[in-house]
Amino acid sequence: MIMTDFFQVAEERRSTKVYNPEVEIPREELVEILQVAGKAPSAWNLQHWQFLVFDRKEVQERLLPIAYNQQQVVDASAVVAVLGDLEADKKIDPVLDPSIERGEMTPELKEILSKQIKGAYSRDLYPRDAAFSNASLAAMQLMLAAKAKGWDTCPIGGFNPSALVSQFNVSERYLPIMLITIGKPLKEARKTDRLDIRNLIDWAE
Repeated sequence: MIMTDFFQVAEERRSTKVYNPEVEIPREELVEILQVAGKAPSAWNLQHWQFLVFDRKEVQERLLPIAYNQQQVVDASAVVAVLGDLEADKKIDPVLDPSIERGEMTPELKEILSKQIKGAYSRDLYPRDAAFSNASLAAMQLMLAAKAKGWDTCPIGGFNPSALVSQFNVSERYLPIMLITIGKPLKEARKTDRLDIRNLIDWAE
């Protein structure tokens, strides 16, 4: 079942932790979900993310101790490790050049944007901050896309990033941000309350 109403998708998305381990997700469908995730906004459109996908039980079993033995990691149909790109400034040419070729951007504008990007990446904390903030946008879009296509998800922050990097040979260019499980639930996810949004809003004056 595919849901097309955004507000229904946002309302019904919940963090599912108990999955049916017998359900497989086709790689083609995972790619479709990740394509939508990849349409998330990012600073200068540099797309500061990389997705490491675990969709076979043997690799999910290797991931299990890294995720502190959370059973959902092996029962889910797949797990996606969302990685933040610490060197997204290296994407300037592949991101911007197609726009120049299509006549949508001038070389002069590319030069201006390139200087902005290089200036930002010369600051000590910027690459890490940008990796977290931009990759997190893609992570949220991934979960919404999965729900729209009938799959439940759960974001996981409880894992050992250094062990993930070591066990799966993740380049030092990438920073593990979170794991996201994807699958079909065996039981309905627990409903959670939300604070009154009016208590979380300040109106600037």
